Amino acid sequence: MDTSTIRLETERLILRPPTPEDFEGWAAFASDADVMRHLGGVLPRSTAWRGFIAMAGAWQIQGFAMFSVIEKTTGRWIGRIGPWMPEGWPGTEVGWGLIRSAWGKGYGVESASAAIDWSFANLGWDEVIHTISPDNAESKALARRLGSRYLRMDRLPAPFELDVEVWGQSRAQWQARSARSEAK
Repeated sequence: MDTSTIRLETERLILRPPTPEDFEGWAAFASDADVMRHLGGVLPRSTAWRGFIAMAGAWQIQGFAMFSVIEKTTGRWIGRIGPWMPEGWPGTEVGWGLIRSAWGKGYGVESASAAIDWSFANLGWDEVIHTISPDNAESKALARRLGSRYLRMDRLPAPFELDVEVWGQSRAQWQARSARSEAK
């Protein structure tokens, strides 16, 4: 599958499938204890590489995975956000993770909104979920800003085996929210 033409743009960000140049940013992301606190913990570079390649492979095999998020003004890789549904996952997820210096700038809601729009338009999903560590107040706040609500507790499959809160909303709820925003 040719994913080279997939590119989303927001006011400040570019979302596109990962490229080899993104790995250094990905590795730095995976080695930051604050960033990885709710994502399973710090990863050694070799494990970060495997995760990076798995994401790129999902684009090739499934036709979707998390996007690399690129800051337009600097061209730097600042995170990965987008659709994710590996084998045994609790549902059709749009997940997120940004480097620490990108926190608090509204990039999460900006890029996640674009990814949710793209996922509903291109993947035929009826629901979008977000799997969130129970003690991750920041991600719960982002989920609320996106219009998602707490749905249930679940457990991520191996090798993660983490208990997570599942937040989400239906396609109809997302579209109704989007229509209200456009009407304002």
